[in-house]
Amino acid sequence: SNSNFVLELDFEPFNASFPRPSMSKSIGNGVQFLNRHLSSKLFQDKESLYPLLNFLKAHNYKGTTMMLNDRIQSLRGLQSSLRKAEEYLLSVPQDTPYSEFNHRFQELGLEKGWGDTAKRVLDTLHLLLDLLEAPDPANVEKFLGTTPMMFNVVILSPHGYFAQSNVLGYPDTGGQVVYILDQVRALENEMLLRIKQQGLDITPKILIVTRLLPDAAGTTCGQRLEKVIGTEHTDIIRVPFRNENGILRKWISRFDVWPYLETYTEDVSSEIMKEMQAKPDLIIGNYSDGNLVATLLAHKLGVTQCTIAHALEKTKYPNSDIYLDKFDSQYHFSCQFTADLIAMNHTDFIITSTFQE
Repeated sequence: SNSNFVLELDFEPFNASFPRPSMSKSIGNGVQFLNRHLSSKLFQDKESLYPLLNFLKAHNYKGTTMMLNDRIQSLRGLQSSLRKAEEYLLSVPQDTPYSEFNHRFQELGLEKGWGDTAKRVLDTLHLLLDLLEAPDPANVEKFLGTTPMMFNVVILSPHGYFAQSNVLGYPDTGGQVVYILDQVRALENEMLLRIKQQGLDITPKILIVTRLLPDAAGTTCGQRLEKVIGTEHTDIIRVPFRNENGILRKWISRFDVWPYLETYTEDVSSEIMKEMQAKPDLIIGNYSDGNLVATLLAHKLGVTQCTIAHALEKTKYPNSDIYLDKFDSQYHFSCQFTADLIAMNHTDFIITSTFQE
């Protein structure tokens, strides 16, 4: 192919052994379903716990080690260090800050990330010790919930007119803009709280990626970067659509964005790396176009992907797949349905507002 973009069909997942929920009641309970599966795998034998050890050893942020250092090489060594750490923590006041026993922990092979006080660190150690003894779904969920993983998040809403004022009522704006702005404020607060409780000194970053419109029609949609009001570490970053003729200046309908999205993904990739100086830990797509870009980015960068299916067109236009020829010239549903299928099947997890989605 002479193109930069080659369609890749991977049939291997059809034969993969990852768990599949078989009952509709599992929809909406995916975390519990996976934790039951994971805890049963961890309980098979001692060897099956090694992925957990490797997971903790792999943790770092921009080269700074977290959780475990190289002093711990085996599960026996991990358990021994956790017992010694537990013994030490029971001898100091519960409100002792982590900084006061940081060096003692490093000697044991433990690094920052267990908690900010002696009590919180002890609680996390107990969760892991319980998991090593007898894994159960509730402890898997609690332990993974206290493990530092999310510092840089990218949220995609490519089809444009995304700003904080004067955009509601423009075509294709409204609910999604409000939803994402509310989401990032809540997400930043949660990330800041967790990072503090994990005893880390890391500044999180959230980027809302949307389309830059040079003809911004009296809005801020022509600005490359815009701080989100009510946040400290969240920005809107705008990247233009372009083709062989240059940058697309005017707004186009979300139904017509498909020819631009692959080049857009490449441009977005370099812009977010420049802005974050690191790979994101999570990429969240919104709507069909954002989810397709999220899929391409997550695949390219090797990052966890979340798909938010706000409103799948297939459920909004009855029989749209049967009467595709009638709709396709105007709405390009063949592209959209394909994008939805790709995103919904590639993503790591899906957030939806309705059971049909």
